[in-house]
Order: sequence, then C-alpha cells, then structure tokens
Amino acid sequence: MAPVRVLIVGAGSRGSAYAAWIREHPRIARVVAVAEPRPAYRDRLADACGVPPEARFADWREAAALPRTADAALVCTLDDAHLEPALAFAASGHHLMVEKPLAQTRADCEAIVEAARRAGVLLGVGHVLRHAPYTRLVRSLLDAGRIGTVTGIAHVEPVGFWHQAHSYVRGNWRRTDEAAPMLLAKSCHDLDWIRHVVGREPTAVSSFGSLLHFRPEQAPPGAAERCTECPVEPDCAYSAPRIYGRFLEQGATGWPLDVLTPEPTAESVAEALRTGPYGRCVYHCDNDVVDRQVVALEFEGGATGTFTMTAFSRAGHRRTTVFGTGGELHCDGASVTVDDFLAGTTETFKPEAADSAGAGHGGGDGGLLSAFFAGVAAGDPELVETGGEDALRSHLLVFAAERARLERRVVELPERTEQTEETEGAWHW
Repeated sequence: MAPVRVLIVGAGSRGSAYAAWIREHPRIARVVAVAEPRPAYRDRLADACGVPPEARFADWREAAALPRTADAALVCTLDDAHLEPALAFAASGHHLMVEKPLAQTRADCEAIVEAARRAGVLLGVGHVLRHAPYTRLVRSLLDAGRIGTVTGIAHVEPVGFWHQAHSYVRGNWRRTDEAAPMLLAKSCHDLDWIRHVVGREPTAVSSFGSLLHFRPEQAPPGAAERCTECPVEPDCAYSAPRIYGRFLEQGATGWPLDVLTPEPTAESVAEALRTGPYGRCVYHCDNDVVDRQVVALEFEGGATGTFTMTAFSRAGHRRTTVFGTGGELHCDGASVTVDDFLAGTTETFKPEAADSAGAGHGGGDGGLLSAFFAGVAAGDPELVETGGEDALRSHLLVFAAERARLERRVVELPERTEQTEETEGAWHW
C-alpha cells in the first residue's frame, strides 16, 4: 500500500514534530507539501522532508486553490487559524487531522465537524494523550476491573513555572482573544483524557480560577520591562536568560528554543531575548489567561472528578488517582500502581516503551499519527480513535467548564444552546 501523502499546514512546533515522525515512517506516510508564512520555518521543514520548491506555500490558500496532490492535511496553525483551512481542505477532499484545540468557539468546532461529515472525509483531532501507551495501560487495568467500579478521579496537570512563562505569559497562548482560554488551549487534552478514562459522560461541571500572579502589581520593586535590562533579573525565578540558557547548556536546539528563533544558538537566542516577546518581564506582558484553575465534574452513574491545572509547579508528568469500589489506581505518568482493598496488595505496572520517533507526549504523538494514517489508508473512521464527533464532546465540556468559571455557577450537561432559527430545540454537549 502506498504511503499516505501529507500536506502540513503550519510549520511551527507541532507541524515540525509531526513531520519528524513521518520522516521516520516512510512506509506509512510522506510529506508532499507544506504551507507556512515564515520562510525560515517553511524551508526548514520542507528541506528535511524533501518537499520540492513548487510544493512550498507561503499561504495555505495557494495550496487549496490547486488540484489536490495530498491525501490528508494536518492543520497545525495557531488556534485562531484552524477554521478556514480545515473547511477549505475538507471541501477539496482532504482527510483532516486538526491540532487541538479544534477551534476557539463551539460554533467553529461544530462547523469543522460538519464540514468533514458533509465532504465524507476523516477527521482526527490532536488529543495525543489518549494514544500514549500509558493511557492504554490505565484503561486496560480499569476495564479488567482491578479497582471495581470507578467512583471518582483526581487529575493534576503541573504545567510548570517556566512553561507557563514561555507559552502562556510571554508566548502565543497568553491572551484569550488571540488564542483561547487556558483550559481550552492547554487542558482540553486533560478533560478529554478524563472522559476517556472514566468511560462515562459528564452531567454537571463547575470551575474556579483566575490570573493571580503574572500581573503588574506583583512585579518586584525596580523590575524592568525586559529581562535583559532588569536589575532584579538575577533573583527572579522567571528570568528569560536563565530559563532559555539552561536549554542552551543542555545542547537543545528544538522546542522551546526554536519558538524564539528557527536556528537556536547562543547569539540568536540572546538577540531574540533583547528584541522579541520572549524576553519580556512576566509581570509586564499583555497576558490575561488564568495561571491556575480547578474543575469539578459529575458523571453518569454518580462518579465524580476533579481536575487541577497549575503554573506553580515544576514541569512534569500529570498525576492521577482513580478511586474505585475495590481499590485505587495511582498514576504518575511513568507507572501505574494498583492498591487492592480485598487482597491488601500493591502492584506496580509499567507501560510499553514508546516508539522513540514519536515519543512526544509519552508516545502519544506517534500513536495519534499511526491511528490517523491507518484510518486514511483503510478508509475506516473507526481506526481514528479521536474522531471529530467524540473530540467535539470534550471541547464542549471545556466550553461549559469555562462558562461555569466565568459565571460562578454549576453548568448542567447536556446544555441547551441559544435558540436560533437554525438550532431551536437542539441539545448539545
């Protein structure tokens, strides 16, 4: 069977990561075109994948206007630029993989799902956590009844102090109006994962959180607008020269350094910190997304759940406890421990090793692409585990949780939409 031909739309961190996996699996897929407005990023990916000059596009619209030469399009643009290319490439017959979040609003998410359905193309969504070997291990233990009936789950995402500063204070996802609320931009992964693990739909949600620390009034006395000019920088945990300098010392050249500059060196990173957004003081940026948030859930059958996202931690694996009538499951991202109430035993399990070429997100990156390309090759939507309809339910849960936070109330699910001529009487998750 011929490899799936792939057009990558957006050659940033996610597009480049997916392209790297494809290069390591030439029998499964190959990149035949790339669309990216920044020449350095476009050519870096295209050169690595052997994409010819005529298939390198500064604007995805150029590619969409031509006869279709790819089987699938991977939409890896920023959050606010998913809708238009997804609609266009679905209409032209491309199967779609859209990076999470699917879109910034419920209406746009629904529009993408409907466009794929109407065009008869497969739609996958980048919920990579579902595809990690670790997740498969958790589900297998729960499905085997190792802790009886699931009664609750407590899930924590330690975003990490430097990652929050990089992506959600200085970076592309710092503002709700330009990207998405933090819960959607960062943690729709997690609410999707909780749904997947519990195996039941939520019936109610509430949430609390705000921007507590990364504000002008929290700045140390004398703090400057930019780290490279700041007299208190040596004593600041969020010092950009210190954060990025540690990656340079480790010999890193990929994420997060390649977000600052396409070819990271000590000199290019230093220049980016002097002149670009990633050298700004974390207390003097234009960010507005929350820096910690909690979500409380109730599920069909009465199980409960909590999710905590926090910036104020070391970056690390998510931590989860699943509570059951017959035991507990303790998950630290690297192993899963089962406490059996009846036997009084404790047993620890390790997931299978992830393919090194797709080891991002604990092997989830490779698992996601393997499943999607298998579905495309076979024309079988059942092989695409994170399909559009299922992913839409997770996104709508996120929107409901964010509404609960903003309105300080419990939101019952499913929610009734605002009544319009088109949707009057409809119910949606």
